[in-house]
Amino acid sequence: MTPENLEPTTAGAPAADPTPHITVDGFEGRIPEIIDLDAPREGVPLVIDTLSGLERCAAAIAAGSGPAGVDAERASGFRYGQRAFLVQIRRDGAGTWLIDPEPFDDLKIVNEALRGVEWILHAATQDLPCLAELGMWPDKLFDTELAARLAGLPRVGLAAVIEQLLGFGLAKEHSAADWSTRPLPEPWLRYAALDVEVLAELREELIELLEAEGKLDFAEQEFAGILGAGLPAPRVDPWRKTSGLHQIRDRRQLAAVRELWYERDQLARKRDVAPSRLIPDSALVAAAKAMPTTVPQLLATKGFHGRAAQREAPRWLRCIAGARTTDDLPPLHLPTNAPPPPRVWTDRDPEAAARLGTARPRLQEAADGLKLPVENLLTPDYMRRVLWRPPSDITVESVSEELRALGAREWQIAITAPILTEASLNPQPLPPKEPKEPRTPASKERTPAP
Repeated sequence: MTPENLEPTTAGAPAADPTPHITVDGFEGRIPEIIDLDAPREGVPLVIDTLSGLERCAAAIAAGSGPAGVDAERASGFRYGQRAFLVQIRRDGAGTWLIDPEPFDDLKIVNEALRGVEWILHAATQDLPCLAELGMWPDKLFDTELAARLAGLPRVGLAAVIEQLLGFGLAKEHSAADWSTRPLPEPWLRYAALDVEVLAELREELIELLEAEGKLDFAEQEFAGILGAGLPAPRVDPWRKTSGLHQIRDRRQLAAVRELWYERDQLARKRDVAPSRLIPDSALVAAAKAMPTTVPQLLATKGFHGRAAQREAPRWLRCIAGARTTDDLPPLHLPTNAPPPPRVWTDRDPEAAARLGTARPRLQEAADGLKLPVENLLTPDYMRRVLWRPPSDITVESVSEELRALGAREWQIAITAPILTEASLNPQPLPPKEPKEPRTPASKERTPAP
């Protein structure tokens, strides 16, 4: 079946059938343009949860051939942390294996079976941390999501990429399920197995696209960069990621958020539950702003309700009381060497704003020419850092070194360093700012009621 044999069928189709169909030479009747993947080709595998089963799994995977499709399911929003509650692996000659990691200390035996094997993952940076917790890390990587971005596909979710390149429909209705559930329902296991069912075929299609556009080397550099970067370093002051923290303008209130966050985190870890299921971030911020001193005041705070709020009310009040008296007040903002937001560049450094205004459209034009998102051509933070404070001696070589030190790939440097250099040496003048019209004061007079 070749592309020229596929012709959309428009005439003679039943009016009530909204599904697109195609006709194929040599076949009678109509077939769907998108074929739903509703069951793995070898059926739904049993879940491996014994040592003997794990040893069989490792032996089969080691005896397989070619790359291995790998995926992991977490219980985000249900359990504490981001650990995997199911690992799926498929390799030619080995079939599909579903592994429950909970009964095991690690999955190093499976990792050994995959030594030297390329792993195919979709959005690898999401799954690699939880796989690393199990003692698993690839020697070689192919990320289908990143490859799809570089290939210029309009949608890069797994289901969308499979549909665009393979013509299969992949349901995603269980992606946000509580994968810590035991036993796992059969429909969930079917979904999990299908997630790795066609990753090898998808990889081949993406390689063909990337080769045709001269971008395969781009992708390989990106994959190697992900592996070389390893796991991200632990976040400094993780409590500062509390949603709504920007509302806090007082250091003592900020200390209250910090104390509440750490207490909630400790309790969530102990109970193995997602912190937000105990007390939502919004309630932590509201309590810090109100600084209640009694249980009724605390429970009257917006969002502070539910079992954890009521039963643990003295715990939360102790945190607020501690923040009220502590001398360890956190700064409102952490020191940073990052450039300011671009919206203030014109006022703070007009020359830097001119460099930015010159470089941005040229980078976008280069990205459009390569048919890839501009943020994949160059990380926006790297662009801003170089343009805010360029090297003292601005040359393509010095700009390249700056980008390399920040972490840009060689393919990105080759394309963007000349653009940033030219924009830094010959920035286009900024258009004059339009004067703001004075505001007309609102009248204090009220219209009399009829």
